[in-house]
Amino acid sequence: METVAVAFTGKEQLELRRVQVPEPAAGQVLVENQKTLISTGTECICYQRKFAPGSHYDNWVKYPFFSGYSAAGRVLKVGEGVTQFRPGDRVASGSGHQRLTVQPASGVVPIPDGVSDEDATWATLSFITQHGFRKPQLVLGESVVVVGAGLLGQLITQYARLSGAGEVIVIDPAVKRLEMAKAHGATHALGVGIEKAYDAVIAITGPRRAQVLYEMTGHPAVFAHALALLGKHGRLALIGDTGTPAEQHLTFDIIGRDLRIFGAHATNPPPEATDDTPWSRRAMIQAFFKFLTRGQMKVSDLVTHRFDYSKAADAFALLSHRRDEAMGVILDFTTAG
Repeated sequence: METVAVAFTGKEQLELRRVQVPEPAAGQVLVENQKTLISTGTECICYQRKFAPGSHYDNWVKYPFFSGYSAAGRVLKVGEGVTQFRPGDRVASGSGHQRLTVQPASGVVPIPDGVSDEDATWATLSFITQHGFRKPQLVLGESVVVVGAGLLGQLITQYARLSGAGEVIVIDPAVKRLEMAKAHGATHALGVGIEKAYDAVIAITGPRRAQVLYEMTGHPAVFAHALALLGKHGRLALIGDTGTPAEQHLTFDIIGRDLRIFGAHATNPPPEATDDTPWSRRAMIQAFFKFLTRGQMKVSDLVTHRFDYSKAADAFALLSHRRDEAMGVILDFTTAG
């Protein structure tokens, strides 16, 4: 069968491609996506080719490049041996921006009745951020700094509030982003670049500085400045994925204050939960859905733009040239034929 998909065909070039989708094989499900969420940071790096030759981005982005990895849809068919899903079930998946997709049944997660399709499109980002959030093992009452208040930073801010951080200090020069962060748990919002944030952070934390910092931007210059904001034995989780890692550099802060740095990437959570590694991708998404249904987290008010899938080029043009105006950007596939 044939479907429509969003494809990058060159730097800042986007086409709607007709592609073939097979029947679901054993252990697979055929899903009709309703909504997808643009992961604005990573996808814009890919769309604009803001990465160095030889980097992992360079090895990943080959044209045509079918973008996207966070979707909500309905099961249309199930393959042999699939008993946990049936046609009509709503599911979240790591699908790209396309109407029809075949996914492994083990990789899709049921959407609870209390979670909308739009909210469910945040599922992939919810586990990416949870995976990174857990790395520094935040202790109740500790001071947290979140650098970058984009989609991932907004989720980290809410996780920090849920986990009992003493202070949640969000740094981002975009005022609109800071307003959203404050509405979702930030105790302090600093509307400056990180290179100008040191004095303000010390005024909040005192000379002990912050205990935990989440670097969400992926901007290579941020890394060194972030290290200066951590106190002795501080922990930094590097979640923002830069396209130019050679431009990041270490400083004496790491040795001088016994800092610890944790990397976190979406490919590393275990595929299945075990007693020793309970937080699989599925388990983290289920936790996110639980927080949404309880009202402990909220993402619906973080969606600023909705585009019909046929206007995907307009969505990426907005993110390329007026990104500060946008937060969550949804593509709607319900009109696709």
